[in-house]
Amino acid sequence: MEKRLFSLKTLIGSMIFLATLLGPAYGQKKGSKTPAASAPVVLTDAEVEAKVQELLGKMSIEEKVGQMTQVNLNVVLKGGYGNMDGTIDPEALRKAVVDYKVGSILNAINHAYSVETWHQIITAIQDVATKQTANKIPVLYGIDAIHGVTFTSKSTLFPQNIGIGATRNPELSKLAGEITAKETRASGIRWNFAPVLDVGRQPLWPRFPETYGEDVYLVSQMGVASIIGMEGDGNLNRIDRVSSCMKHYIGYSLPLSGKDRTPAYIPERILREYFLPPFRAAVNAGSSTIMINSSEINGVPVHGSKYLLTDVLRKELGFKGLAVSDWEDIIRLHTKHKVAQTPKEAVKLAVNAGIDMSMVPHDYSFYEYLVELVKEGAVSQARINEAVGRILTLKFRTGLFINAYPEKDAMKNFGLPEYKTAALEAARESVTLLKNKENILPLAKGKKILVTGPAAKSITALNGSWSYTWQGNESKYYPDTTAYIFNAIKAKNTGGTTLYAKGSEFDKEADAKKAVELAKSVDYVVVCIGEDAYAESPGVIDELDLPEAQQKLVASLYEAGKPVVIVLVEGRPRIIRKIEDGAKGIIDAYIPGSQGHNAIAEVLFGDVNPSGKLPFSYPRFSGDIIPYDHKYSDKVTELSPGQMGEGGYKPQWPFGFGLSYTKFEYSNLKVSSPTLKGNGSIKVTVDVKNAGSKAGKEAVELYTRDHFATITPSWMRLRKFKKISLTPGQTQTVEFELTKSDLAFIGMDEKTFITEPGAFDVIVGEQKASFNYED
Repeated sequence: MEKRLFSLKTLIGSMIFLATLLGPAYGQKKGSKTPAASAPVVLTDAEVEAKVQELLGKMSIEEKVGQMTQVNLNVVLKGGYGNMDGTIDPEALRKAVVDYKVGSILNAINHAYSVETWHQIITAIQDVATKQTANKIPVLYGIDAIHGVTFTSKSTLFPQNIGIGATRNPELSKLAGEITAKETRASGIRWNFAPVLDVGRQPLWPRFPETYGEDVYLVSQMGVASIIGMEGDGNLNRIDRVSSCMKHYIGYSLPLSGKDRTPAYIPERILREYFLPPFRAAVNAGSSTIMINSSEINGVPVHGSKYLLTDVLRKELGFKGLAVSDWEDIIRLHTKHKVAQTPKEAVKLAVNAGIDMSMVPHDYSFYEYLVELVKEGAVSQARINEAVGRILTLKFRTGLFINAYPEKDAMKNFGLPEYKTAALEAARESVTLLKNKENILPLAKGKKILVTGPAAKSITALNGSWSYTWQGNESKYYPDTTAYIFNAIKAKNTGGTTLYAKGSEFDKEADAKKAVELAKSVDYVVVCIGEDAYAESPGVIDELDLPEAQQKLVASLYEAGKPVVIVLVEGRPRIIRKIEDGAKGIIDAYIPGSQGHNAIAEVLFGDVNPSGKLPFSYPRFSGDIIPYDHKYSDKVTELSPGQMGEGGYKPQWPFGFGLSYTKFEYSNLKVSSPTLKGNGSIKVTVDVKNAGSKAGKEAVELYTRDHFATITPSWMRLRKFKKISLTPGQTQTVEFELTKSDLAFIGMDEKTFITEPGAFDVIVGEQKASFNYED
């Protein structure tokens, strides 16, 4: 993956217009409603820095602190949270932007808005910011566009990240990022709070679907691809680019309890080896901003950790961009974490630790406390200038000083037909075939089929969180409220009969008897089970087992004596051990997005050959939540003194598992040299043949295994992967390159990656070869 570096001193490809050198609003004509266009020029790094410093020199302490303050949109709407149409309250807006000099606003209230409504909102805000404030600094608007543009009506929704991880196709992650950037910018918004770079190793966690999976390399690759999709070459002053925001730095995804925003206990070595690398990769890829973990690690809230926010993030990783808090998390240093005795002390702690902008989000307390702290000398003006400099730099980079208003040309990039095709392809490649007993799949068309289960007619389950509302569970806001699995199966089952019965709710019993009676008369039963939409804390669960009502439905369907195929629609791996055995076929669709219903039907009938690979280890038992890259001692346990046996890692399906309707054969695994020396590299090649009768895609994964190390090595680690497409009978030689950094781990100092001399296995499919590393 091509890496791009961005810093205040190294602005790669950043295009700034000549107008930035002119006028009090840096290019906006006084009194003009829309800015005039100017010929673009490239500012040097020194010129960008000079413009930032010039503006800082003009600003009062109050203006600077205002730039560091971010409030929610409800603060400036008529009726606040009761507002349903996005109508601005002029007095409330003036209070925020003129009186409190607020530099950033975020979010939509209650539901998604149309592009036109967004333009009205942004225009109203920028009219005040650029015409009624002393230095005419535009407001930076931020939004959560997690798997598409969450809060814009009729936007394109892709699979949730957990499904993108299953595709093993970084190009799809990049494409999703590009389209999300285009539709976000078309909405008049230039800052997206995505992607999520948390590594998903605690499947109870309700934000698990927002992760790319349990493997650090997989998360890094998919996250970097998304960032490049959104930011391109780093020139954010384009109508098809937005600023990305890597989140949630760091360790958010491993709460001990599995509950959202609860404590994590992560040793330094694990933090650095598994949770820091995606952020390092994102910094190197040029992500412009970062959002901070709402929780605490080892008793220290991340929002108050100068070690993590300054020493590691700034000094080690070299991040130069904007660090924003998460929702209300500065005041929570006082109210929740209890490390600050007063709200004012919480502000002091967070800002001095390294937070540049506070997502307050409902009042002006942060502003008031921080002004006092600066005047008292408790927070230095140098620290304020540092934070505000980062904010202003981002505003320059996104072109806000040129044209703070929604760009009309950007609207042409919204809702294009090819976006639907891209979302469909992403969903297709995510669907993972877990079981195909007696080759029950693909189903024959023209048969009598019963489609049942709570997900069979649930558009909210197919899209999940951040889908036109925060929770994604209000179907009335979806542009197509009939995009159901049932309807897609019915449309595909040409010449046949397709029946429906709900069977059960997600969490309680319903008309299971009706479903069973219908099942007796059909050729196949397709039961769609899993989870309805949820986000963050409302999605907290106490156990991973699939709810009892759904398990009872599936068990009762087996009694009808007809072949049953399970379609899992879920963000987390809900345990189905008790009902797995009776199913003839099982596919996991994860949360496949706006085209998920069509992708599922295509896979079921064989129009698409499934190619997804599990991005997590699918647990068999709730007490066996162990990742694939576990330690040797997780797998081999002492049964009795002197007697060893297999234990530990015994998932329902392992990480990387995924069947196909064709057969792929691996052979001729070769390592270019028996020895990898120093800073050199070795090539690994393997032949992959489509030995079946259907064309198909295969994710070829390369793992390594360290024989011995001073720190106990993992059983194996994913180091590389490539997605290939083969026609029947076709063979392709797949090549990978390994260097010592691919074999590295955190050493005894609990800080530095090292690679020790010794023997390694390289594993691709069922093929294995060995080599040695020498310094």
